[in-house]
Amino acid sequence: MNKKDIAHFRRQLKVDNDLLKITDIFTVYIMKESSDIYHHQNQPFELLDRDQQELFMTNFKKLLAGQLDEKLFELKFKHGVPDSSQLILHQGLLSGEVEGWKEQMLKLVEKMLKTHQYEMDIVVTFIRGNYMKPMKQQKEEVEENGRDTVYSHPFILCSMNKTEEPKKELLFDYVEKAFKYNFVVDPIINLNAPISGFLFPCFTDNASDVNHVLYSSGKVHEPDHQFIEEVLNGEETMTAKDDKIVFEEIVKDITNDQLNTATLHQVYEEINRVIEENEEEAPTLDYKDVERVLTVSGVKDVDKEKVEAAFEKVIDDAKYEIKASSIVPKYTSKSIKINTKVANVSISPQDLSYVRQVHFEGKRYLMIEVEEDTVIDGFTMIPEAFNGGGEDR
Repeated sequence: MNKKDIAHFRRQLKVDNDLLKITDIFTVYIMKESSDIYHHQNQPFELLDRDQQELFMTNFKKLLAGQLDEKLFELKFKHGVPDSSQLILHQGLLSGEVEGWKEQMLKLVEKMLKTHQYEMDIVVTFIRGNYMKPMKQQKEEVEENGRDTVYSHPFILCSMNKTEEPKKELLFDYVEKAFKYNFVVDPIINLNAPISGFLFPCFTDNASDVNHVLYSSGKVHEPDHQFIEEVLNGEETMTAKDDKIVFEEIVKDITNDQLNTATLHQVYEEINRVIEENEEEAPTLDYKDVERVLTVSGVKDVDKEKVEAAFEKVIDDAKYEIKASSIVPKYTSKSIKINTKVANVSISPQDLSYVRQVHFEGKRYLMIEVEEDTVIDGFTMIPEAFNGGGEDR
């Protein structure tokens, strides 16, 4: 799934939407002390109060918020795994009977309990339904048919939420004109911040892809690898942050950690060009692509063998492919941090060409080219020459 696919599905998560029909909602309450299932129930989603429906829709929207490879991860299922979650989910999706659907979802919950000891009571919520995506048609066809033809995609969406202790409150009773202590013993299910979850199957090119599952992490750049591998049976994944570190270490190894800002700017510019030209495909860079990017950017003494060896050294896989969007995620935003003892500066990759590290009279300076006056604490600074002389204003 690309970000457009996810965004389109996420926009459908609203009540009374004819493009999204949720049939069942199945909730499971897990006790923290024993990691046992305390209670579970299934009911038709349409029988929930409208306010409840809204709460769950908001919860699932938040579950699917975030960037790919940062908070959301498309995982490929491992093959040949006993008690495969791919098979469990597929059987639950196709089950025509409610009992069959519940049985498969409880199998998944049992896998969760085998691998995790939760620090608080947990509620696991599953919904299943159909997601309809309009097929693009010519204007004449739409007028003739009355409405767009749609692709129909059955799906399962799972959310895990923690519970919180209810607040102890002091209330004022208007009728009795008295202050009263109010304490509710029932735990509150926090639907505002899901801690994990997933969508099955993924949707690619308007087709359901049962070989992949979209996993959602509770925190950015912190996927639960144990959950991914042992519960979902997904292949190991790399975050965008991990990918960027791999790229940086590979480039450092090739250049002996000697790179000026002009060359780094050219590297980022070339990678951004690749991203823009292949936006729909989420381009990746293998060792041959990295060799080409570095050569085009002016790095000396680079060849495929040297780059391939750097891949093998850094990540132990010469055939590894780095996602281009992980290296330059936001070309026009201030995503590059320059940290010094004196000051910290944030700039965008596209503006890196305005920055230089220079030597002058035995000292190192960070020089930033600016087109306008520099204002510090409301004071406009007077330009100074390198020899310390000033400019009349």
